[in-house]
Amino acid sequence: MIETRLTQRFGLTYPVLNAPMALVAGGALAGAVSRAGGLGLIGGGYAGTLGAEPNLAAEFERAGGSRVGVGFITWALAQAPSQIDHALALKPACVFLSFGDPGPFAARIHAAGVPLICQVQTLGQVDAAVAAGATALVAQGTEAGGHGGARASFSLIPEVADHLARTSPETLLLAAGGIADGRGLAAALMLGAEGVVVGTRLWAADEALTPAAAVARAIAGTGDDTVRTRAVDALRGVAWPREFSFRIMRNRLTETWAGRESEALANPGLLRADYEAARSRADLDMVATVAGEAIGLVHARGPAASIVANLVDEAELCLVGGAQAVKT
Repeated sequence: MIETRLTQRFGLTYPVLNAPMALVAGGALAGAVSRAGGLGLIGGGYAGTLGAEPNLAAEFERAGGSRVGVGFITWALAQAPSQIDHALALKPACVFLSFGDPGPFAARIHAAGVPLICQVQTLGQVDAAVAAGATALVAQGTEAGGHGGARASFSLIPEVADHLARTSPETLLLAAGGIADGRGLAAALMLGAEGVVVGTRLWAADEALTPAAAVARAIAGTGDDTVRTRAVDALRGVAWPREFSFRIMRNRLTETWAGRESEALANPGLLRADYEAARSRADLDMVATVAGEAIGLVHARGPAASIVANLVDEAELCLVGGAQAVKT
């Protein structure tokens, strides 16, 4: 049994959360993770600002009564701030904010008695999250799939841990980015985290909303087959802040544009219509398949409960006998 301040604070069996991945982490996945002993999170995505967003009330219903949280892309939530009130009315286990200033939403979240979790990609973002009263921070390394920063997990996590120990020791620390098995969980704990947020491995869970074709394509590759770029967001006309880039599987679009970021950024929305048309026909040569470097550790789909249990079992073996105790 791995017990940390995270498991104690949130009443968990295991120190594992799923990433609140937009259009992937619905109620079925979040509910399955919570029932398995972790904390499931529903992806609130862009808070309705792009149109194709989840119906949060319906996704909470799909969680089957399990205690789950919800996550938002913070800069998009700022464009639709009423969505935080809608989410809080559903009584989530927590609100998870990433990619923007959590400050404008903190008072409403605290007033509702809901814990705030803030994901950070740089040390400079830590103090703002602490000032917002975050119960926990998630140090996200660049290995992560989807949007993120440039810092790698192996140095970012202990640096944030040391900073919190000096300035805000009551704040919990979680790790994200490249964690797909028990070796990753054990390493995160050794680096100073008290739990992990798992994206790519649970992106491929049976309960995830990820299209089967995208999973099949991704698990046929390795971490070498991912790329981090700003070009795709610019071309599809999604105005992400420039400090965040997008890790996805390589495809024809990235091969054409990943090295032409300046051109893409100078022509926002250049391929918006083509991208949407490709999405409608599920053309994975054009549409992003979102996975992190840990995709090389994912070899099949599987139920979320088994993924969580195996991850923790492997971590326990690692913590007792080292990584060589786990057979890959």
